[in-house]
This record gives sequence, C-alpha cells and structure tokens, in this order.
Amino acid sequence: MVTHVIEKDPYDERGTLLAFVEAQRGGLRRALLGLTDEQAARRTTASELTLGGLLKHVAETEDTWVRRAQGVAPEIPRDPSNWGDSFRILEDESVAGMLAYWDRVAAGTERFIRAVPSLDDTFPLPDAPWFPPSTRVSMRWLLAHLVEEIARHAGHADIIRESLDGKTAFTLVAEAGAEGPERAE
Repeated sequence: MVTHVIEKDPYDERGTLLAFVEAQRGGLRRALLGLTDEQAARRTTASELTLGGLLKHVAETEDTWVRRAQGVAPEIPRDPSNWGDSFRILEDESVAGMLAYWDRVAAGTERFIRAVPSLDDTFPLPDAPWFPPSTRVSMRWLLAHLVEEIARHAGHADIIRESLDGKTAFTLVAEAGAEGPERAE
C-alpha cells in the first residue's frame, strides 16, 4: 500500500494525481486491515462514523464524482431518504464486498482519467446550495477533490481505528508491508 507518492514522471500530471488519489485510498484501506465486519461496524466515538461506513461512503463518493464527470447517473443514487445508508454497511453488504466495489471504482477512475483528452476538460457541478450556480470544473479539479475527500476520511479512519484497538497508522503500515507487496501506485 502506498504511503508516500514519488513522482515517476514529472511530465505525467495524470499519473502523479492518480498516485496521490491511490495513496489516500491506501490510508483508508489500511485502517480496515485485519478487522471483522463487526469490528468495522463498531462506533468508537460520539460520532456515528465507523470504518465500514467510511469505506462505503468514500467508494460511493468517488464513483459518483467520476460518473458526474462522465455525464452519467451514479450507480447508487442517494437522496435525503437513503443518504444515511451511504455511511453504513447494510445486512447484505460486507467490508470485503465494499473493498471489491472500491477496487472496481478505482480501476474505472484510472481508465476514465487516462482516456479523457485533457485535464482541462470540464463538467458541470451539480445544482446544489453549496456550489455556485452554473459552475464547471476541470478533470484536474476532480482529481484534487478526490484527494481531499479521501484524505479527510482516511484521517477519520486513523482515529477510529486507534480508538478501536490501539493500532496507529504507522503500525498498520508496517503490518501491510509484512503481508505482501504494495498495491498499485
């Protein structure tokens, strides 16, 4: 799992940005290392956030943003009636299933970004009170936003995991390294 991003090619902006996205994914994945579904569903703070819920939310959020950039509907539509479900692993779901889903989403993100003609290409932000009306953003913005979104929740995951069993991010990095080769950068 990636812990530091080393630029492989200073002329490959897409590759560098995708590597930063993957590095943040690795932080969240590591927070789930060795946990059961029950442990991943456990609340450890006053917040309702759980490790499994963060995993599901981040995977769905990445998928939704990439689909928005592609001009297609999200795979899992959310509205006020089911928004809370995006932060919970439901009875018919598992951490392993969510990790597999996120792997598919991540592969789709990579394919899309590698295929888009330019990182300067734009797409419209949704009509929502927290976005300025009629605003378009670039594919570069999309990647920066994914880094921001995933990093925020990876930080939450670090706190939840340490509260759950005392394992810090550094401990989990060491354990991940002992389990085998790092994930694709």
